[in-house]
Amino acid sequence: MVREYPQTREFQAFKTNIEYARKMVVAGQSLAAFQSPILDIGDFYRAAWVQAVGAIDHWFHEELYRRVAELAAQDGPGMPYQLTAFELPLRRVEEVRRGTTTLADAVSEQVRLKWGNVALQNPRKIGEALKLVTEENVWVKAAGQINEWTHGRTAMNEQALKRRYIAITERRNKIAHEADLVDGSLHERRAITDAEVTDAINWIERIALAIATVLG
Repeated sequence: MVREYPQTREFQAFKTNIEYARKMVVAGQSLAAFQSPILDIGDFYRAAWVQAVGAIDHWFHEELYRRVAELAAQDGPGMPYQLTAFELPLRRVEEVRRGTTTLADAVSEQVRLKWGNVALQNPRKIGEALKLVTEENVWVKAAGQINEWTHGRTAMNEQALKRRYIAITERRNKIAHEADLVDGSLHERRAITDAEVTDAINWIERIALAIATVLG
């Protein structure tokens, strides 16, 4: 089955950022033969890992903002409950009342303020954010979508998909916040290979596409 990629600006930006990660892997592979005491090829792979997680984190945010703006502008009966219950400060309500801003802009800006500095690298947080734009359990539906793409060769479920994503983001955090050091060591770093980071990048892209498909 051919997977169709969304043509939105947000997903195209995600694809570009994922390609940056893949290029870092290729750079590491091309320099592997020149390994030396002053050049750790693994650093290319670690950078690629961080870049890939950053790509999906950024996409989750941008996709959230776009869909919130579209739904708020429609102000229709099909709006998700969490968006209808989203609270606006009184000053924003007053701006809407006076006509100095639209309801859609006020809601969109407030969502950006609430979620802009929140890392969407945890399935629970991602699910909470996306409840503003869908009533679906995105992790359940995304797991099913992946199984459909593989024609049943995989038996992915919600918890398995979440565990896969958490494993990827936890390694990213060890790289970014702990210099990827082995627990208890101040100098020895965890091993990393091009195959491991390529698999992580592929999973990140697969998860993003599955969730984008669920969102429609």
